[in-house]
Amino acid sequence: MVQEDIAQFETGVVHPFYATFALGRDAEWSSRQFVLEMLDADEEGIGTYLTIKHLSPALLGELVEITAEITELHGNNVNCKWLAKVESRLVAEGTTGQKILKKEKIEGLIKQIRG
Repeated sequence: MVQEDIAQFETGVVHPFYATFALGRDAEWSSRQFVLEMLDADEEGIGTYLTIKHLSPALLGELVEITAEITELHGNNVNCKWLAKVESRLVAEGTTGQKILKKEKIEGLIKQIRG
């Protein structure tokens, strides 16, 4: 874990531990590896949910290993569970969901939202 991953906001550093928001980003990335292998050239994955149960702090400089496992493949939905550990100590656990869509459909959704 590096300096940019600690809990800090505009008001300053909260504590020198792995921030939950950085952990979420990294957990999503670990699950996204499955999606990247499944995508066709005209597809992209979008996140549908993320859960995080933060159980133990990780200190600046500690190596946090995040592993993900697919729990459900249903149509174009890819759901995973993940664990974050420092050696044998469980730092966090949670779930992620991603949906594989045609890039054309994503562009259509963007246009629809923008009006």
